[in-house]
Amino acid sequence: MKCPLCSSSSNHFYTHKQREFYFCTTCFSVFLDDKNYLSEPEEKKHYEFHNNDVNDKGYQQFASPIVKIVLNDFTPKHSGLDFGAGTNSVIVKLLKDKKYNIVEYDPFFSNHPEVLEKQYDYITCCEVIEHFHHPFEEFKKLFNLLKPGGKLICMTDFFSETQNFDTWYYKNDHSHVFFYHPKTMEWITKNIGFSSYTIEGRVTVFVK
Repeated sequence: MKCPLCSSSSNHFYTHKQREFYFCTTCFSVFLDDKNYLSEPEEKKHYEFHNNDVNDKGYQQFASPIVKIVLNDFTPKHSGLDFGAGTNSVIVKLLKDKKYNIVEYDPFFSNHPEVLEKQYDYITCCEVIEHFHHPFEEFKKLFNLLKPGGKLICMTDFFSETQNFDTWYYKNDHSHVFFYHPKTMEWITKNIGFSSYTIEGRVTVFVK
């Protein structure tokens, strides 16, 4: 099976209720066989069940690591994009409350391709990159949407060699198709063209 990020040959890793997962020894990712992907209507229906109440304090707390980075590194004069915003973006709500200049894009719920024709000082992706069917193309797109020196701020749960995949909750979401190891972020930095990256907890910041 060819890795959808780095195109290397990958090995069968795990089977869970007929869902086949593969491990890539080049970029250290784990990914789902595309035969197990949800259809577009199934995927949209799945997202519609997400509880995205932007006024919910728990939801705000969940997204706070990304929001804090933006507030620390950028001002309202900078331009931002929340990519994969979902049905309601708590990141957009919290930043607009602070008068920040941020727009949202989502292929299902905010499909406004004109926002993808501009460049931004920062891009946020909260629980988005694990849904990428074509991660190499998506990261290249995000790289091109950034201004020089701009930052791509991504939150996801990392796979590790010590992770008990059998009990790992993250794989059980049928819309999660691609899982990242910290070494995957290093591969992305080198091969997409970012100048650097940092990881803190579940958040990776790529710098163009």
